[in-house]
Amino acid sequence: MATIEDVARAAGVSASTVSYVLSGKRSISGPTRKRVEQAIAELNYRPHAGARALASSRTNVIGLMAPLRSGVDVAVIMQFVTGVVTRARAADHDVLLLTQDDAGGLERVAAGSMVDAIIVMDVEADDPRIPVLRGLRQPTVLIGLPRDPAGLSCVDLDFEAAGRLGASHLADAGHREVALVGPPPEVMARHTSYADRVLRGFRHTCAHRSLAGDVEPCEATPEGARAAVDAILDRAPGTTGFMVHNERALPHVLARLEQHGRSVPGAASVVALCPTDVATAQAVPLTSIDIPGEVIGGVAVDMVLARLGGEQPAESRLLTPELTQRASTGPRASAA
Repeated sequence: MATIEDVARAAGVSASTVSYVLSGKRSISGPTRKRVEQAIAELNYRPHAGARALASSRTNVIGLMAPLRSGVDVAVIMQFVTGVVTRARAADHDVLLLTQDDAGGLERVAAGSMVDAIIVMDVEADDPRIPVLRGLRQPTVLIGLPRDPAGLSCVDLDFEAAGRLGASHLADAGHREVALVGPPPEVMARHTSYADRVLRGFRHTCAHRSLAGDVEPCEATPEGARAAVDAILDRAPGTTGFMVHNERALPHVLARLEQHGRSVPGAASVVALCPTDVATAQAVPLTSIDIPGEVIGGVAVDMVLARLGGEQPAESRLLTPELTQRASTGPRASAA
């Protein structure tokens, strides 16, 4: 394995000059920098992480707080994590995964200088971690949008627009009685940001377009899906349009509708808010609004690295949702 001295000899410079090229702490002339960079490439030199951290006061580690709380779909969470890790690796950074959900964990990691920056997932509308985040010296980015994002950088899908989009698609097809099969009750009770925003958007469109709109939280189990569908049809037997925001419950919702004689899309239409691979894996390929977890994770890394590189102002980026129509939605006239 090549050392910094090997690079220095190959480039015809001192080891300190190589160090300055790597750290950027001093200005190095163009020709000299080029020789050093060429020697680094030819020797496949990789600076020791500890030495690099001491030289630059950086660890090249990003903390990712992804609490594994009850009610969350780990498979979907891992799509976000994959996006973070992939983009961080491309930028020569490692990722420290933090699975606790308390503010104390943030303070311990930040105070110990273990990470250069922090990305936080599973954000609640009034998240108790936010006061701590605002006081950290490390830049932070939230994957999610709290009620008051002032002074914070946030990125997420525009879930409120997604709720409006799903309800509008059903309304455009002629469905007048629609229902949202939502996340598990504990996710709704925590006022997880994305769940609140989907609900807000769905209800807004129902009111704006004079739809009879029902909402039912749903445990992510076969029993929970059956209970949710039964509850909706007990309250509103004429419901023909369903928006489902619960990946694990999706196949069981479809099965229960079939048991009620509501074939999809013949007698009922279903729009899913979920990653595309989940929508297309169902017995009936579902019309869906994609949750691009890997893209959002990558954008979060870009944002946090930009803040590390300078005085990047706080900002919120909400990705515009897109609906892809497949076999699970059709006009209400065909579902009589």
